[in-house]
Amino acid sequence: MNAETANQQLLRTPEQSGSMSATAHSESSLSGYVAISSIATVLALATANECQSIAHLPSLLYGVVLWGWWGIIASALWKLGARTAAVSSFSAKAIAIHVPVGAVLGILHLLALWSLGFTGLGWYANQTPLAAWHSLLNLNRYGIEILIYGFVFGIIGIIQYQIRAQKEAMKSLELQRQLSAAQLRALQMQLEPHFLFNTLNAITTLAELGRQEEAVEMLGHLNGILKSTLKRTAPEKVPLSQELEIVENYLAIEQVRFADRLRIEIKVEPSALDSLVPCFLLQPIVENAIRHGIAHCESEGLVEASARRDGHLLRLKVRDTGVGLNGHSKQGNGIGLQNTRERLAHFYPDAYDMSALPLERGGFEVAIAIPYERC
Repeated sequence: MNAETANQQLLRTPEQSGSMSATAHSESSLSGYVAISSIATVLALATANECQSIAHLPSLLYGVVLWGWWGIIASALWKLGARTAAVSSFSAKAIAIHVPVGAVLGILHLLALWSLGFTGLGWYANQTPLAAWHSLLNLNRYGIEILIYGFVFGIIGIIQYQIRAQKEAMKSLELQRQLSAAQLRALQMQLEPHFLFNTLNAITTLAELGRQEEAVEMLGHLNGILKSTLKRTAPEKVPLSQELEIVENYLAIEQVRFADRLRIEIKVEPSALDSLVPCFLLQPIVENAIRHGIAHCESEGLVEASARRDGHLLRLKVRDTGVGLNGHSKQGNGIGLQNTRERLAHFYPDAYDMSALPLERGGFEVAIAIPYERC
């Protein structure tokens, strides 16, 4: 499954979800009726063949009444159970209702079979109607009727219990999807204004200082970032090469601000460029490195970003030669880093690693390891 498909599923609207649930419900109901009809038909033909022949009308009629009856009962239970869970449940109240219902239906079924003898087929030629009735209504035969009803009720109850459990699981999963999508959108909305505020503030400062050319250059890089981000209709994964374009545009903006005080190194293995990463993964980390590290340096500072593939993992690092913990949050929990952790937890539950630690020689390093996914 590609990233676009995954996001379409993640961001499915409630109306689409409801429509899909209704379709699935209709399909399951139709499948139940088809299965019941098929089983009843096979049993009726088998009974007719055992009596004499499928082509023998009395035998075929007997088979149809014998098993068609239970087919109708099963269809009725299937429909009622689909509408009201209590009908096909195994609660004491439901069983207390089904026992007398089964007893009555058993007698009615035997009456239907008994009445066949008076349709001109001549089954009771040597018996009186009362004798024929006594031959049908005996303890063993009536017990079989009750057992068949219980079997039909039990099978339908088990199947519909499984269907209801599946529906509940799907509903729960859909709610989780919608909640995850809402949380991810909230994180994205939190991140992008934060970045835009800082950048526009820098452009305003340049304009106030009379550095119009630099402000125009910065606006051009900001335009490049906005073009790439506004194309997306949802938070998603993007190729690392596309993510690096955003980082390079952002670093170009910062290069205008800091001039010779900022040195940039980007080291990316070619085999890592086609890997998928969450959008805006690196930019807030690089922003933190500059704002909390390089911005506090009086001399030249270095920001180094690297990416390499390590088997089934993609390893990303951003380090700076700034002031270390004097500028960075001690816990590495600023808005950028905390946001990054939460988004990684969303995309890679229990399958990612992220560390944000000071370096012994000075500066700060953020290291991320995520599963390698090829776009």
